[in-house]
Amino acid sequence: MSCTPSQHTSTGNRRPVLPHTSFISEQDRITDVYRERNRLIPASRYSYFDTSNMLLVQSRERAVLTSLKKHGLARLDNKRILDIGCGNGGWLRDFTKWGACPSLLHGVDLLPDRISYARRFCPPDVHLTCGNAAQLSYEDGHFDIALQATVFTSILDAGLQERVAAEMLRVVRSGGAILWYDFHVGNPRNPNVRAVKRRDIRRLFPNCSLDLQRVTLAPPIGRAVARWSIAAYWICETLPLLRTHYFGVIRKP
Repeated sequence: MSCTPSQHTSTGNRRPVLPHTSFISEQDRITDVYRERNRLIPASRYSYFDTSNMLLVQSRERAVLTSLKKHGLARLDNKRILDIGCGNGGWLRDFTKWGACPSLLHGVDLLPDRISYARRFCPPDVHLTCGNAAQLSYEDGHFDIALQATVFTSILDAGLQERVAAEMLRVVRSGGAILWYDFHVGNPRNPNVRAVKRRDIRRLFPNCSLDLQRVTLAPPIGRAVARWSIAAYWICETLPLLRTHYFGVIRKP
């Protein structure tokens, strides 16, 4: 592995997790895939000045804020929030924009370069750790909210998916929420990802209540349509069959 597990000193009731050869291999595969992806895909694709990405982010933000309000989570300033697979810290910066307190925000990611980027652009009080989500060094029930965004579709090992889901449930308090953003429609041209269906989410988070909605116009369609018409993008986005992701609030009992 390219980086060490989380180094938080307060382990509290954290259960020891024994190393598993297949998990280590899968984590190494994910690390290699993302490094290659960063090399091949231009950063401009995820710029807010790219029309299709701007429209995608705006649409997703509306869905997130509407769901948070629906579930009584509109006040974020007193919430401890964890983002697993936080990447460059985009969601963490969004949370601060939505009113979260930076000192209560935590992010974990496998890739050191992404953590370095996040440290440059996130508020200095945000806690950022290079580590893996299968072995989180936080006490049981430490967080009010835990987020995963396009993490589970990158994990091909079912056992590792279950371990990460179990860790998310462990570190979220009773009555807390897990926020889910990931795609449920597969990409046959990309063997390094696998769609996660509603039934898979129910399996990963048993005994939890799920509120899932289809969001996000399929990015290849969005990029093609946005080149010539923003109005056409909005029209396509109204069609549920063209939305490839779920955004959901999963409530821990």
